[in-house]
Amino acid sequence: MIWIDWAIVVAYMAFSLGLGLYLSRRATGGLVDFFVSGRSLPWWLAGTSMAATTFSIDTPLYIAGVVGTRGIAGNWEWWSFGIAHVVMIYVFARLWRRAEIITDAELTELRYGGATAAWLRGSKAFLFAVPINCIGIGYAMLAMVKVIDALQIWQSVGIEPGESLKLLSVIGVSVLVLLYAGFSGLWGVVATDFFQFFLALLGAIIVAVVAVINLGGMASLIDQVRATGGTDLLAFVPLERGPGGWYRWSETAGISVSTFLAYVTLQWWAFRRSDGGGEFIQRLAASKDEAEAEKAAWFFNILHYVVRTWPWVIVALAAVVIYPTLEDRELGYPMLMLDFLPPVLLGLVVASLIAAFMSTVSTLINWGASYLTNDLYARFMRPEASQAELLLAGRLASVVVTGMGAIAAFYSQDVATVFRLVIAIGTGPGLVLILRWFWWRINAAAELASMLAGFLVGLVTSVVPILKIDDFGLRLLTTTAITTAIWVTTMLLTAPESDATLDAFYSKVRPGGPGWERQRQRTGLWPAQSLGRDLLRAGFALLLLLGAMLGVGGFLLYQPLTGWFWLVVAVVGWAGLRRMGKTVLPAPRPGLEDPPG
Repeated sequence: MIWIDWAIVVAYMAFSLGLGLYLSRRATGGLVDFFVSGRSLPWWLAGTSMAATTFSIDTPLYIAGVVGTRGIAGNWEWWSFGIAHVVMIYVFARLWRRAEIITDAELTELRYGGATAAWLRGSKAFLFAVPINCIGIGYAMLAMVKVIDALQIWQSVGIEPGESLKLLSVIGVSVLVLLYAGFSGLWGVVATDFFQFFLALLGAIIVAVVAVINLGGMASLIDQVRATGGTDLLAFVPLERGPGGWYRWSETAGISVSTFLAYVTLQWWAFRRSDGGGEFIQRLAASKDEAEAEKAAWFFNILHYVVRTWPWVIVALAAVVIYPTLEDRELGYPMLMLDFLPPVLLGLVVASLIAAFMSTVSTLINWGASYLTNDLYARFMRPEASQAELLLAGRLASVVVTGMGAIAAFYSQDVATVFRLVIAIGTGPGLVLILRWFWWRINAAAELASMLAGFLVGLVTSVVPILKIDDFGLRLLTTTAITTAIWVTTMLLTAPESDATLDAFYSKVRPGGPGWERQRQRTGLWPAQSLGRDLLRAGFALLLLLGAMLGVGGFLLYQPLTGWFWLVVAVVGWAGLRRMGKTVLPAPRPGLEDPPG
C-alpha cells in the first residue's frame, strides 16, 4: 500500500467514525432508542443492515477456503439457511414485530411465566451474549488480523514481525470498532451499515473483475479450474450419471452426501436462528411496523443470496488457479488483492474490507450488549435503574463484549473451523423455537433444556478429542437427536404454562395454526396470520430465491443448462407468489374478532 491507498482508508474510517458519533445523539432516549432505534427503521435500511451484518471481513476468506477445499457445493453450509430466512419473511417477521421486544431473550417472559421463564431468559442472555456472540466477534477479528498480516500493514509503518504482532492487530481493530459501536447505539450501526455494505460489495466486485481479467476472461477461468483435477469444484450439487443412467453422488465431490443432506434437511431448522433469531430480530423489532419488517426480511434475502454470492465464488475459483499450492486457502482472497490490484483500487478494496468488518462486529457488540443490559442488568440486577443508568450500562457492556471477542480472536486459528463451531453449538433448539410460536404445550423448561443440551453436545462433539465427530453432517444429526430427546422428555415431565400466560401471549402476538385453538376461544380473538397461506407463500418464495441465485451462477460460470433450469424454477416461484397475492384471506369465524388492518 502506498500513500494514496492509506489516504482512502483513513478518509473512509474518519467518515464512518464521524457518522457514528454524530448519530450517538439519537441514542440518548433510553434502551428502546439505543438498541432498537426507537422502532422507526424503514425497510430498506433495516434490510441492508441485516445484509451488512452477515457480510464481514471473514466472509470472503471463509468462502475462499470453502470453495478451495470443498468446491462450490460446500457453500450449502450457509446457503441452506436461506430456507429459514425465507420462512422468516412470511411466517415470523410480523410475529416478532408484534411482540415489541428489545431482544429475543425478552420474548421468553412474554411466552412463558414463573421462575423457570426467568431462569431461561437469564441463561439465554448470558449464553448468547458471552460465549456464542464473542466467538462470532472473535472469528471476524481473526479474519481482520489475517488481512492485516497478508497486507503487511504493520511492517509498512516500521513494526517488524514478531509474537506480539497478532496482539497488536487484535487491540487495534477492537479499539477501532468500539469507538462508534459502543456509543452510537443501533442508529449509528445501521446508518453506517448502509454505506459499509455497498462499499464492501463494490470491493468484492472489483477483486472478482480484476482476477478474471488477469486469467483471460471467465471462460478461461472455468477451463483452468477444470484442468486442476481432483475435487469437482464447479458443481452446485455434485451428482454424476452412473451405470444404468441413475444419478449418484460424485466420487470427486468436496463434501460427503451425509454432510450435504444435513445442510439442506436438518441444519436450517435445528439451528438456534430457525425462527429468525439474534441480531435479525433486533432489526425486525426496530422496523416501523409489521409490513416494513416483512419487506426488510425480503430485501435482506435478495442482497445476501442473489447479489453478493457470486463475486466471492469467482474470486475463490481464481485463487485456486493462481495459487494451486496455497496451504491456507482462506488467504487466497487477500493475496489476490495484494498481487493484482493497482494503487487506488487496493486502497478502496482494503477500505471495503474494513467496512465489512466494522458492520458485522459493531452489530455483534450492540447485540451482545443488549442482552447484558436489557436481560441481565435491568431485569435481575437493577430493575429500578433509570434510563440514563441503563444507557451507561449498555455502553460499558459494549466494552466488555468487545474485550471478550478480542480474547477469542487471539486464540483462534482459522475462520472455517470457528464458523463450524458456532453452527455446532447453536444446533438443537431450533424446533422448540419454531413450535413455541404455534403450540401452547411448549414450556420454558423444554426451551431451557434444548438450549443447554444443544450447546453442550455441540461443544463436546466439536472439541473433546475422544468424543469429537469429524463428519460434520453426523455431528449435527447427533446433536439434534440428543437435544430433541432431552427437551421432549423435559416437556412431558413438567407442567404446561398457565392459561393466563398463554392468553396474554396469544392476545399480543396472535399467531395462526391449530395450536392455539383454546386461546382463541378464551380470548375471542381471530389470529392475525393464516399459517397455511404463509407457509405456501414461503415455499414459492424459496423457489424464487434459490432459482434466482443458482440461475445467475449457472449463466456466470458457463453452465447454461443449470442456468436455464434454475431460471424456470425462479419463474414458477414468482408466478406462485403473484397468485398468492391475489388470494382472499379467510373470514373470521362467528364470535371471534377480526384482526386490525
